[in-house]
Amino acid sequence: MKNEILKLEKLTLGFGDNIVIKSADLSIKQSDFVCVVGANGSGKSTLIKGALGLIKPMSGRVFLKDDLKIGYLPQETNFEVNFPATVREIVMSGVLNKMGRRVFYNSDDYKLMTEKLKLLKIVGIQKKTFSELSGGQKQKVLLARALMATSELLILDEPSNNLDYKSRQEFYEILLKLNHEGLTIIMITHDLDVEDLIGNKVVAIQKGEIKEFTTVKYLEKFK
Repeated sequence: MKNEILKLEKLTLGFGDNIVIKSADLSIKQSDFVCVVGANGSGKSTLIKGALGLIKPMSGRVFLKDDLKIGYLPQETNFEVNFPATVREIVMSGVLNKMGRRVFYNSDDYKLMTEKLKLLKIVGIQKKTFSELSGGQKQKVLLARALMATSELLILDEPSNNLDYKSRQEFYEILLKLNHEGLTIIMITHDLDVEDLIGNKVVAIQKGEIKEFTTVKYLEKFK
């Protein structure tokens, strides 16, 4: 697994007798930016959940780099519209899984939070509650929380949903910057818009089968 941080071998996923993903092989290396595309219901989220161990495989294997830290930004969040927590509180919650037996945040946690707030240019809204924010601001806050958990692998499930064009472009610029700095990214997206395919690889899912392309080859073949 040289330079590989995630590898799937003949991975089959499903629910009951219903197979969603059939015998998938996939290799993701450090600093890859992989866009996972496919029609609604094709199994994009199922593939990611299987890779993360959130779904038990029907067959096949998943290999993860030892002690791999993963940040995950799901398509749906548990934050309600009127959720009272502040931006600072939400972002800081991203370190909870790394705290072990610690009960309180430490100075390194707060320093890391400040770095992420500055990176995403949301220092000025850190005392606001989540319900006060625009769609673009909310997505930045949730990204900051995911980045608190990892500097290795970030997984995003259709992060541009409900963002206007300007907010989406700004969000993608941030992702590309992070990727250029060495963060590996897997992003589930729609394949309807070429501008969403911003990574170096595309994993396309159709009828339960996955195929891996460079982004250039995918665009030559399908666009």
